[in-house]
Amino acid sequence: MKPNKLLKRAFNSAIIYSLIISIVSLFFSCNNKQNGSTDAASAASLNTTYPVFKVISQTATLQTEYPATLQGQQNIEIRPRIDGYIEQIYIDEGATVKKGQLLFRISAPQYQQDVNNAAAAISSAEADVSTAELQVKKTQPLVEKGIISKYELESAEYTLQARQAALAQAKADLANARTNLGYTTVTSPVNGVIGTIPYRLGSLVSSTTAMPLTTVSNIGNVYAYFSLNEKQLLDFSRQYKGTTLQAKLSQLPPVTLLLSDGTEYPEKGRVETIGGLINTETGSASFRATFPNPVGLLRSGGSAMVQIPVAVSDAILIPQKSTYELQGKHFVYLVDGNNKITSTEIEVMSTPVGQYFVVTRGLKTGDTVVLETASPLQDSTTITPDIQPENKVYANLK
Repeated sequence: MKPNKLLKRAFNSAIIYSLIISIVSLFFSCNNKQNGSTDAASAASLNTTYPVFKVISQTATLQTEYPATLQGQQNIEIRPRIDGYIEQIYIDEGATVKKGQLLFRISAPQYQQDVNNAAAAISSAEADVSTAELQVKKTQPLVEKGIISKYELESAEYTLQARQAALAQAKADLANARTNLGYTTVTSPVNGVIGTIPYRLGSLVSSTTAMPLTTVSNIGNVYAYFSLNEKQLLDFSRQYKGTTLQAKLSQLPPVTLLLSDGTEYPEKGRVETIGGLINTETGSASFRATFPNPVGLLRSGGSAMVQIPVAVSDAILIPQKSTYELQGKHFVYLVDGNNKITSTEIEVMSTPVGQYFVVTRGLKTGDTVVLETASPLQDSTTITPDIQPENKVYANLK
């Protein structure tokens, strides 16, 4: 073999050997780094501090909140009963009115003419009655003397009855004409507040007009409508004693109304009724709470929150931030005696109370729970617990 070929083969073998050495060195280097990272992560988990708290049982009055819509005690649409043009508008939108107060005047001259015609018809009918009466008086002595037949008298009497009936009909027509004429003035049927007025002077209106002249809302008392789902309704039925829902409602304490700006309405209300049916679309039943509205602060169509106080005894409460939800279930991170994390399922009341859940299953007094679940933790992870005081954990609990 030639020397050049031998040198070339030796050179290629050296290159291959060097590559193998480099790959093996790189593998061991990566493996050492990975082991070092794992060890570092384990060390880090051992040194990570998490705020935790001890579960306690307590007696408290909780406030459950439900979104509500407000409606006046009466919302009455004011509609014309006759056809005509709006001649006068005596009120403005948002005005407070009394029962019987004049709101609109509708121009309909034909109804005044009907009254005049009916009055004239009465005068004519009265004259006919007088004539018929005279005929009866004139005929009666002639019959008694046998000058004329008694049938003449009967005929005169029948004529008098017909004339009297015509007079009665004329009086009824006058009363009807006056009633129709009265419809030209529109008054308020209740005390309340005027809504929008879509028509102006000169507008043609009738009893078939799509929009009402206005709406009068009686807001002396205001109804707050809110809903409970089927589970909440069952909880309510079991919580309060009584053979009927109305008997259970009578045991409810006064409720509070939170206005849209978050302030508390000064007047307390009462939950008075429960809808008889569950809405098949929403799966909820409607409740109605009544609130006095002496200064007219509440208006129909507004929104608010109804707060119902619920007294609980020896209940376990945990902050909502201490839980996380997965597939419709609630979980907490439970810390055992070795400071290791265990993800634990809990059951809670269907309605949260403010920022807290009432736990019905899964926790007991003395358990240690991670305060915040913003960052996920793996089961069996060891942490350094930082136990928080009770007054900090339940600072927002009234």
